[in-house]
Amino acid sequence: MTAPLHEASAGEATATVDGAPDAPGTPDNSGASKAIEGRSPWKIAWTRLKRDKLALAGAFVVVFLILVAIFAPVIVGLLGHPPDEFHEDQIDPLFGTPIGSWGGVSSDFLFGVEPVNGRDVFSRIVYGARISLLVAFLAAVFAVFLGTVLGVIAGYFGGWVDAALSRVMDVMLAFPQLLFTIALVSVLPNEFLGLDGSGVRIAALVLVIGFFGWPYVGRIVRGQTLSLRNREYVEAAQSLGAGRFYILRRELLPNLLAPIMVYATLMIPTNILTEAALSFLGAGVKPPTASWGQMLSTAITTYESDPLFMVIPGLAIFITVLAFNLFGDGVRDALDPKGSR
Repeated sequence: MTAPLHEASAGEATATVDGAPDAPGTPDNSGASKAIEGRSPWKIAWTRLKRDKLALAGAFVVVFLILVAIFAPVIVGLLGHPPDEFHEDQIDPLFGTPIGSWGGVSSDFLFGVEPVNGRDVFSRIVYGARISLLVAFLAAVFAVFLGTVLGVIAGYFGGWVDAALSRVMDVMLAFPQLLFTIALVSVLPNEFLGLDGSGVRIAALVLVIGFFGWPYVGRIVRGQTLSLRNREYVEAAQSLGAGRFYILRRELLPNLLAPIMVYATLMIPTNILTEAALSFLGAGVKPPTASWGQMLSTAITTYESDPLFMVIPGLAIFITVLAFNLFGDGVRDALDPKGSR
């Protein structure tokens, strides 16, 4: 009768897994060790996002637009002319239209010139990106901050606090934002709180768009908070004597980051469209400050003789909103795989 095979001790087994050379003929376990390596939820989300080619394309365009807005003076200095500089020599004195085809497009004026005054369309598009992105980002930050704070309070405390804040959200959602903004901007002074001209208009747009946007964030955060406040880790923190604001800050808010980020990325393109619409209606920044919506409004009277002047700012708005939407959809699918397409 043969003797039983010697069984490896615990220490030998550990040495084999941790780095001792495998016996001849045994399979390589390095791949298995890598497969079971722990990954954080954010790392998993980043892995999913990298697989979404449309989301990455949208992110690339978004980053490109942000860089264009930041370095607008440098770009215009290299490729264009000052945005408020008139070039009457590029305008037909009889018809007031750009000389040449395609709205005066040339090596000196990459996107042509504006009818009547001859301002460089390329420069105004570049500087217009600053206004659109600045208003959209600041309004989104304001709305997300206010909506998150009030939504968490409403969802966690419940009772009369939840009822009061929910009714406020209902009233805000039913309020005519566009009409209120136009009425507010029409009575704004030229100087206010150290700001003047377009600075007053930009501040008003940020506050109004953000103030009317927070109820959408608030409702989402409130619903998520209602589902999280009864989780085991919240009850454990309560049993250990943690205060309410500690639980809000350390237990609930970290678990609300994903839906907040998703909604913020999807709110920015909506804010861009709102700013363009208000500028189109004359409630945006004051001329001669460049704005895409303002350029579209000016192009209405000249689109028959110079259609390119309307197409270019329209394309700028379309590409920007599409890029943010693609990126926002990718972030949503990466952070919430159950709701992905």
